[in-house]
Amino acid sequence: MTTINLTTKIKAPKQIVFDASRNIDIHQKSASPSKEKAIAGVTSGLINLDETVTWRGKHFGFYLTHKSRITAMNFYDYFVDEMENGKFKSFKHEHFFEEENRVTIMKDKLQYETPFGILGELLDILFLEKHLTNFLLERNKVLKEVSESYN
Repeated sequence: MTTINLTTKIKAPKQIVFDASRNIDIHQKSASPSKEKAIAGVTSGLINLDETVTWRGKHFGFYLTHKSRITAMNFYDYFVDEMENGKFKSFKHEHFFEEENRVTIMKDKLQYETPFGILGELLDILFLEKHLTNFLLERNKVLKEVSESYN
């Protein structure tokens, strides 16, 4: 299993950052390089507990679909999205939010397993972990811009 941990500081109240983080439209904006679109489930606005979204995007030259469900949510502090259907063996993304002096500290913990045994592990080491890290960094950059523009 691979784990990616990121911390992003955003000069905005955590309620703003929390809602931006679960906003389908903002995610589509941040994922525009991969042409990622919400095609089923919640396809616009805010996603909530026990709701699903199915994404379709181009990664490594292939169009892939990924269905996630929000499996846990504690308003303004924490939520989790987990893959229900997709190319990973498992995929769990935890989102944490803390506020100190009107600065939100947003933490991502992404854990996933690749299929295909040793070949999947090799692809992860060579390409996938870096790709997913960059994908999250771009997402967090857009979340920061959007959230700080509300102030």
